[in-house]
Amino acid sequence: MKKVILLLSIGFVASSCLRMDSFLFNPDATITEYLLDDFDGETEIQLDASYNLPDSTQHIFTLNSDADGDLASIYSVYVGDISRIATDTVILYLHGNAGHLDYYWPRIKLLANVGKKNRFGVLAIDYRGYGLSEGTPSEEGLYADADAAMAWLKENGLTNDRLIVYGFSMGSAPATELTANARSMQSSKLMLEAPFASDEVMVQDASGLSLPGSFFTNLEINNAEEIAKVDEPFFWIHGTADSFLSIKTHGEVVYNNYDGRYSFAHRVQGGEHSDVPAIMGYDAYNDAVLEFIEYAP
Repeated sequence: MKKVILLLSIGFVASSCLRMDSFLFNPDATITEYLLDDFDGETEIQLDASYNLPDSTQHIFTLNSDADGDLASIYSVYVGDISRIATDTVILYLHGNAGHLDYYWPRIKLLANVGKKNRFGVLAIDYRGYGLSEGTPSEEGLYADADAAMAWLKENGLTNDRLIVYGFSMGSAPATELTANARSMQSSKLMLEAPFASDEVMVQDASGLSLPGSFFTNLEINNAEEIAKVDEPFFWIHGTADSFLSIKTHGEVVYNNYDGRYSFAHRVQGGEHSDVPAIMGYDAYNDAVLEFIEYAP
């Protein structure tokens, strides 16, 4: 009977939509415009009005992204004064596998309140296929879209020493890849929240079957391997109760493989996958981010 169940499970996974390619990418393209503070749908976290930002600091625009000839126009939001990018420190926020910029807007605002309002510029993008961005999600698309954001920052005067890359969940893949293997810019610091170790580990955790990752997916993402190439300062934060990306099989593996200059680790007790800032407390979270950005040994 066990053999029959196993064969049925393998057949179902292999022949259906449960390939990990689809599991990783879960875009929402149902919106018709970006509403930011006026969005009344589901969001990652909830903030009170004290975190609101002046309308004059919110800029929505498109970028051209080229993933090996696969061209797409992707949407972005920059929070801050674009004319000050040549002097400001900027956080590039790379969001997770679900939703769109409106869904993550409170997280973007939270980072724009680190230290004080608009002390740091924050740039966030919707990957191809997410929100109003053109195209279909892909691994190379993730990297190309994030690099297009870096190229725009560079064109507006940002230098490597003032670029900080923050990757949440799926966003940990382009964040780690482009820090380990720089393209348009080399980030000065890397921040990962709830990173996944690799597509292989995701396969094993999600399927419960001892099968090679190639059975489920064409992805070749391996943050645990790429982080070993990173020398830049590293901030890592993960909830201990994360049931989507286990801190044990994902987060700790990534953190332990880092061997760079210095690292800040935050294991948030009771934190699930998406609520770490809230469980930690927004003030404590922002203080931790500020401490890392300002730290100079």
